[in-house]
Amino acid sequence: MSIKYKATVNEGFEFSLFQKDAAALDLVSNSHSNHLIINDHSLNVEVLHRDFQNRAYTIKINGNRFNVHIENELDARIAAMGLFLGSESVENEIHAPMPGLILEVSVSEGDVVEAGDHLCVLEAMKMENALTAPRSGTIRSVRIEQGQTVDKGILLIELEAE
Repeated sequence: MSIKYKATVNEGFEFSLFQKDAAALDLVSNSHSNHLIINDHSLNVEVLHRDFQNRAYTIKINGNRFNVHIENELDARIAAMGLFLGSESVENEIHAPMPGLILEVSVSEGDVVEAGDHLCVLEAMKMENALTAPRSGTIRSVRIEQGQTVDKGILLIELEAE
């Protein structure tokens, strides 16, 4: 079974993409930009902001800026039932959303962070994913280091309980 994603661009235009189709894209990436070829069209794609937890991204394609929100089939079903993950249910733990390589760790034990602050960068499937603080607080522990390979679900960073 192939996983289907729905992307909403600038809160208006929507399209669907299957994971197997995304994996087949001709994409060359580095830490700041990407070069993508789709239907013989060359695109320069720069990721300006990543909010991996909320699946929200700001990108620039050939000089044009877009806000993109991505949801999978489970997200769509949960939203259709009128449910959502409210801020009161956010955990104190940041876990790896997928297996990958830790490219950067931006915080240390005892650091004070604000909601949305950059915590670490996880590289998975040739894409860099910036993980951010789900809420304001103090870093209780950092269980990863740069260059470490992690499995999906492993505890990366822990915040002090409120």
